[in-house]
Amino acid sequence: MADAGRPALSLTVNGEARRIDAPPTATLLDVLRDTLRLTGVKKGCDMGACGACTVLADGRRIKACLALAASYEGRAITTIEGIGTPEALHPLQAAFVRHDAVQCGYCTPGQILSGLALIGEGVDSVEAIREGLSGNLCRCGAHPNIVAAVAEVAGL
Repeated sequence: MADAGRPALSLTVNGEARRIDAPPTATLLDVLRDTLRLTGVKKGCDMGACGACTVLADGRRIKACLALAASYEGRAITTIEGIGTPEALHPLQAAFVRHDAVQCGYCTPGQILSGLALIGEGVDSVEAIREGLSGNLCRCGAHPNIVAAVAEVAGL
């Protein structure tokens, strides 16, 4: 039951219907990390510039730090926790491992989710992958490996 000032919010997160009490000003990032304890989504710059907080909303990538959770009422949200398991990696996760695209790993969840969205959009060139991933920063310098992993799964 929601209390005054904390309306109940309905989301489907990683395929599971969730009802969450959240203040109207809560970001999707804070709801995912702090309320649902999905720590795969990272808080980086908190300004939408680094992409560490990238998640999918109805299959489209968004920066969760810039999204008010209430704006995603009734939507399907996918985080890195929703696409594979340690025992059964998603093909893009496995490609990241093969291409040594993980480095420190902080940006990896956002990179993988952006890559999945690009593949779903029908990316058709390595240059389009580079451009599509430009909103996701890797401070370790693994961008060439990340692009190679996405290209492999995209069939390029």
